[in-house]
Amino acid sequence: MSQKRKPQKDISPEAGDREGEMLDSPRMARRLKRRVLKAALATLDRESGHPHASLILAATAPDGAPVFLVSTLAVHTRNLEADPRASVLIDVTGSRGDPLEGARLTVLGRAARIDEESERARLLARFLARHPEAEGYAGFADFAIWRLAMERGHLVAGFGRISPLDADALATDIAGAEALIAAEPDILAHMNADHADAIAAMAAAHGAAEADGWRMTGIDPEGCDLLRAGEAIRIDFPEPVRGPDEARQALVALARAARSARSAGG
Repeated sequence: MSQKRKPQKDISPEAGDREGEMLDSPRMARRLKRRVLKAALATLDRESGHPHASLILAATAPDGAPVFLVSTLAVHTRNLEADPRASVLIDVTGSRGDPLEGARLTVLGRAARIDEESERARLLARFLARHPEAEGYAGFADFAIWRLAMERGHLVAGFGRISPLDADALATDIAGAEALIAAEPDILAHMNADHADAIAAMAAAHGAAEADGWRMTGIDPEGCDLLRAGEAIRIDFPEPVRGPDEARQALVALARAARSARSAGG
């Protein structure tokens, strides 16, 4: 006889949806992408034309486009070199008793290898912040950063909650945020070195069972990303930010609200 699995605490983006609240599909899709750590990459086999699915580590660009570090020796990379059409399935249902009740997102587009030096460095830094274990091979000659230019998406937020999305709905607007994107490495270094207590408070306020050990891995106009031992949290800003000063103010406000919530809760 099978035993019923004990439900685990859900910190997925849909966990905070109130009963009867209208589903904000674009927002949920963008949040799902920011929580991605691994994904299924589907390419077209260069010999047979059949769909070829493989497991990859993934991160996101500042605008939310999926990025991944892959080797030229891999079948999926050779497929992309022959035909850039691809899709990425983002599944953060984790250990749910019924994964089909959780949210997942398929992003379709065309993948391109990033060779421009400054863009490659920026995306590689974002990838390694999510996957520090990849530093051991990121510099190998056969590895390169790829970015999926998003064309459309398919969000399944649970049974009967299905939404097709266009590229604009999937993307974070980064117009005017050049200063924020450039300052991201310094912001992350400062937060992780000097404000671990604030990060812990924010993680706890957003459903983390363990508050300690979290670090900030990314910041963009819509929010920031936290990571601990393979568990990711996305925290949205109340309003979009465009520069470092606005980001600082937003982070201070989030930390203050999180500490107040923790104090109120005893």
